[in-house]
Amino acid sequence: MIFTRDQLSAGLLSELDRFEELLRSLPSEDRDTPTRCTGWSVGDVSAHMIGTMADIAAGRLEGLGTPEVTEREVAERRSSSLKELADECAEVRKATEALLPAFPEESWSQPAPGGYDGTLADAVEALWYDAFLHADDIRAAVGRPSELGPGLAPAISHVTTELGKLGCTPTAPSADETGMAYVLVATGRAPESAYPEPLVNIYAD
Repeated sequence: MIFTRDQLSAGLLSELDRFEELLRSLPSEDRDTPTRCTGWSVGDVSAHMIGTMADIAAGRLEGLGTPEVTEREVAERRSSSLKELADECAEVRKATEALLPAFPEESWSQPAPGGYDGTLADAVEALWYDAFLHADDIRAAVGRPSELGPGLAPAISHVTTELGKLGCTPTAPSADETGMAYVLVATGRAPESAYPEPLVNIYAD
């Protein structure tokens, strides 16, 4: 993790703003468009991201990120339109803005609540990464190009940390097109040939 508490807090909130704006920019029929996340539509990806933030804001941390909880997040929003998902995104963004300052300074370097494998700062970075990458999943599904915005640097940082846990220690790239390829390859979203160094899929079984 290479960011300060203030940078992480502001970055996550801004990324949620961008996620909401992306959903509001889509026509309603895009909700059912398949994405590169196997079995998930644009609406499902959105529901997972928003559901994760809603669970955190409500203190429902047990099992967060597991297939069972992820499926619940999606199922609970199966009937929600993209506009309704965008509205909920705005709500959870406000809840997150209220929650982040409640953590004392020292807690940011301590283990994250809910059993996440890392510090609280690492967990917030992971959420920033998640919002950035899932927005890219949606853009890819509807034929829009990637946006190399502020979320790319924390995405690179998070992926590098996760690769290190698997014994893969490549040099972290800059936050540019090469960095985007690094994130996509390491998350199984692009072929290995898209990045010049060998990487592993951090989500592979």
